[in-house]
Amino acid sequence: MTNIPTSPVLSDAEIDAYWRDGYVFVADALTPAQLDALRSDFAAWVDESREYTEPYGITQDGRPRFDLQPGHSADHPILRRVASPVEVSEAYLSAMRDNRALDAVTQLVGPNIEFNNSKINAKHPGTATEVKYHQDFMFQPHTNEDLIACLFFLDDVTLENGPLNVVPGTHTGPLYDHWHDGVYTGTVAPEVETAHVERAIPVHGPAGSACLMHTRLLHGSAPNQSDRPRTLFISEYRAEDSKPLQVNHLPSPYDGEVVRGQRTNRVRCSSYELDYPEVPTTASFFDQQDKDGRVRRAT
Repeated sequence: MTNIPTSPVLSDAEIDAYWRDGYVFVADALTPAQLDALRSDFAAWVDESREYTEPYGITQDGRPRFDLQPGHSADHPILRRVASPVEVSEAYLSAMRDNRALDAVTQLVGPNIEFNNSKINAKHPGTATEVKYHQDFMFQPHTNEDLIACLFFLDDVTLENGPLNVVPGTHTGPLYDHWHDGVYTGTVAPEVETAHVERAIPVHGPAGSACLMHTRLLHGSAPNQSDRPRTLFISEYRAEDSKPLQVNHLPSPYDGEVVRGQRTNRVRCSSYELDYPEVPTTASFFDQQDKDGRVRRAT
């Protein structure tokens, strides 16, 4: 038995809003001490990245851990992604295991919760980093869809620095194809994006907050047009009875660790169909999404 919350984080209205819209905002998801520790480790990694000219480090499956934005240099470091930071930082591991957002997750799909994977996505000021519209579940099929991504704001997220944009209600709609012309781009088709983008809502707030997002929710984000960074620590959790149907695209020795409640040895299945995603072979899914532009130009 692990860390049972003593008081609810979400109100009944917020729980209803999550199931209606596919996301919910949680203020003060991290303590000030947690936030300071996470920022400190990320700043150290950014400084370390000055020594490299290409993605570096090694994850459990042999891919680079630290992904660099094109244009990165010692004078202008652009570390855009850290895969599974919980493996190389006690601060990130500790925060993954215990935070207010995780307590909120138990109200939504709990009480028994497993860790799925984690990463850092960073948008440095004035860089071209964007996240094209997609659904997380299309990267990670499970026996059911009770997976929640907790996006922790390590910086103040504003309308100008590339906030998450979500399309409310799309978690109850179709699973959109992320393969196009035989290429796994990790994005929806242009016509799907066009049909939904006008309804997208930016999610912003102060550092230490979090957005909890349903795995089927359609979302993306634009480049950072400001002079301030936007860094997210993304920790994903799943209901303990939701079992992976493919290798984890961000493998970790902590995959499947029970972080709330207990292990039940049960599996629950829902009904859906999809094409298996392509397992990344490079540092991050940004490389997969870069294929989208090439496919569109070819067609």
